[in-house]
Amino acid sequence: MRKLIHRLAALTLALPLALPAVAATVNQTLPPRVMEALKANKIESSALSLVMLPLNGDGVPTFVNADVSVNPASTMKLVTTYAALELLGPNYQWKTEFYADGPVENGTLNGNLYLKGGGDPKLNMEKLWLLLRDLRANGVKTVTGDLVLDRSHFVQPNLPVFDDDGNDRNKPFLVGPDSLLVNLKALRFIARNEGGDVQVLVEPPIATVRIDNRIQALPRAKCPGWPDVRYNPIENEDGSVTVVATGKLAAGCSGQSYLALLDHQRYAAGAVRAIWAELGGSILGGDRVSPVPDDARMIARAYSPDLVEIIRDINKYSNNTMARQLFLSLGAAMRSEADQDDAQAAQRVIRQWLAKKGIISPHLVMENGSGLSRAERISAREMASLLQAAWRSPYAAEFISSMPLAAVDGTMRKRLRNTGVAGKAHIKTGTLNTVRAIAGYSRDGDGNSWAVVAILNHPRPWGASSVLDQVLVSLYNRPKQSTAQR
Repeated sequence: MRKLIHRLAALTLALPLALPAVAATVNQTLPPRVMEALKANKIESSALSLVMLPLNGDGVPTFVNADVSVNPASTMKLVTTYAALELLGPNYQWKTEFYADGPVENGTLNGNLYLKGGGDPKLNMEKLWLLLRDLRANGVKTVTGDLVLDRSHFVQPNLPVFDDDGNDRNKPFLVGPDSLLVNLKALRFIARNEGGDVQVLVEPPIATVRIDNRIQALPRAKCPGWPDVRYNPIENEDGSVTVVATGKLAAGCSGQSYLALLDHQRYAAGAVRAIWAELGGSILGGDRVSPVPDDARMIARAYSPDLVEIIRDINKYSNNTMARQLFLSLGAAMRSEADQDDAQAAQRVIRQWLAKKGIISPHLVMENGSGLSRAERISAREMASLLQAAWRSPYAAEFISSMPLAAVDGTMRKRLRNTGVAGKAHIKTGTLNTVRAIAGYSRDGDGNSWAVVAILNHPRPWGASSVLDQVLVSLYNRPKQSTAQR
């Protein structure tokens, strides 16, 4: 007991010496230009959480509202993608397979054809076409049984449907994850007026998607950037969808739109049948969902690109569906008996991984790992700590290069042009109706690297993107440390 009292006394004496030293090396005020931008857009400074951490050089870190629980929007993808890099590995791949439960004789599979999904976030039409080509190369042309989809890879969570405030559930960015996600479940509608004849095509040409073309043909004129063409889907009793195309289109003009109209089962089966028919094959049975039997044999397999390529698509273009696929893939790969579903498993393994890194994250709330959520939360300090840890990771180069480069590509391609920051910041963006956010890495005018997190939560965040851009500009233009100390 006496030893414990002596230790506590020594610690108490040490604290007054330590605290002023820490306080002297931390900035707790917003840059003046950021304050001006907030005032110009009528946004209170309390709405902005900001952390800037020097990763090299002699800069002073900034912490403003750093420990407030905020909605990070799509910057949450940085947590998911960095965790996946370290927990799954940069060369992790997903696989998609065809199985047969009967013999193949003279080009005929006498039985059912099973398509087993492995959660591939990037099973696009090209990859599916190559997989079906492999099936043809293995001697299959006609299937006498059913096309059976195995969607059992993920233990799907029961999560609330995201309200996009637009009352349009067919937007591609709202597509949810699935064990058998094909082509991000997107249908591309192409309208073209050639010589006064308006045609509307859909890719892939799924048989259950029918088009009622009511677009009015106009004389030749200058083609607008956004043609006046609209698509209204109507569900039919037989499970098909009739898409009514309306609007006006001048001769010589064309336009395209992406919609997600079908559920995962109908889209996957329809895409397989469309490509298979183009390859000269036929499936005589119907479509259904069931696990692959234990005695079925694998007859074709396709692998996804490496995880490094996947996270580049996720972060550069803020792909919500692929991020959700990756989040569930983490859970599926490390699921325990105590986990009710793969979202819960992913949350558990990410928290354990952060704890091993010494990152305390009491504010972290992960629902689907994409940031497309009203419930997900984090603090700016927690996000900055993660970026700081990633900077020291063996996979730092892969992680940093997955983010948009300011004024160059991804969601940052149109921002910060004609500034010193152009080409010098890898920044993940985030946008919801009440959120504007940036997080990533940027350089100052001396070439030193910083971890930067700026998250603004406000009921009316109009103009907030300019505020966040000013954070990066202010960092680049910051006074040199030697000047600041005079």
